[in-house]
Amino acid sequence: MLRRLAVGWRPSRLDVLLSLAVAVAGLVESFGRQGPEPWQIADPFAYAAGAVAAGLVVLLRSMFPATGLLVLTAIGWAVQAVAGPGYYAAWHFYSTLILVHTVAGAAEPRSRRGLAGLGCVLLAYAHLQTLQSNDAAEILIGAIFVGVAYGSGILLRRQMDQTRRLAEQAARLEAEREERARWAVAQERSRIARELHDVVSHNVSLMTLHAGGVRRLLGDDRARERDLLLAVEQAGREAVEELGLMLGMLRDTGAAPPSPQAGLDRLDELVSQVAEAGPEVRLRVAGEPRPLPAGLGLSAYRVIQEALTNVLKHAHATRVDVVLRYAPGELRVTVVNDGVGVHSAGTGGHGLIGMRERTALHGGELSAGPTPSGGYRVLAVFPLPG
Repeated sequence: MLRRLAVGWRPSRLDVLLSLAVAVAGLVESFGRQGPEPWQIADPFAYAAGAVAAGLVVLLRSMFPATGLLVLTAIGWAVQAVAGPGYYAAWHFYSTLILVHTVAGAAEPRSRRGLAGLGCVLLAYAHLQTLQSNDAAEILIGAIFVGVAYGSGILLRRQMDQTRRLAEQAARLEAEREERARWAVAQERSRIARELHDVVSHNVSLMTLHAGGVRRLLGDDRARERDLLLAVEQAGREAVEELGLMLGMLRDTGAAPPSPQAGLDRLDELVSQVAEAGPEVRLRVAGEPRPLPAGLGLSAYRVIQEALTNVLKHAHATRVDVVLRYAPGELRVTVVNDGVGVHSAGTGGHGLIGMRERTALHGGELSAGPTPSGGYRVLAVFPLPG
């Protein structure tokens, strides 16, 4: 017991408050009811010392509930032995109820510790009946109070156990959600890496072939230029090989042959496919279209594709507006639907993660949320070079 006290134990505010209440009320009772009458206290010092000791037991109740109840019973017996059986102290009764409640909440009643605590409760109740002459009504009233204190302790412990289980479950679900989000980010980045591998490898290979073609067209009098182009060819081939080593491993084994590379030039085909599934899809291009880097065009296409997919899955929309706006220094991609399931359209977990990853890959920003008219809008802004 002393060792547990020395290892940084600190009483709770409730323990301190209850301890002070028992001790102060006991002192007031001991000296306030001093007198020679049978219903008064002839020896207030014995009762005052008992009240202070009971307050100390209440202070330590959370550490030693059953032991504390036994100690409190011994304190009541000692006070009765010193001062005589003429007066029954109220502080002893309500401090007993506090300890009974604590014992009930300390362990499951069917466990060994719980059965031992129940034995201490019955012993304390039996001792209460010896402190004064009680009729049947008083005995029953005492039993009711002790029973309520014991039952409330059991209910409190079960409620605390349930709250702890719910908190652990919530923490576990949150950890699983974060893990799924990380997995989705990793999957989307792998997919982006595979697509970028195709784009970069294709373009670098094309540059290498063009450099080789130009080198062969040069005459023998252009030896320096031929050597420079040969170096370009060699660098291009090495770059393709490095890309194959670094990113080729990300390909799924046994995957189906790749489909034609997606891009904004295939938006009409995508819009037609979505329109056949139900909602009216309107595509509008604002500003002067310009050639885009292959990776950026692919990412813009995938953002539109994912947003339209979420509309079909969640939004129950009747109309979708897709707007491509070429502005100075940026490309703005907007997908707006009038669906009723606006809180899930476009925010479908992994879909939004993928759109954010693709937009951030090119230094852009993505926002998604309900519109004032009740629909849902996805907006991706891609900075353009030059």
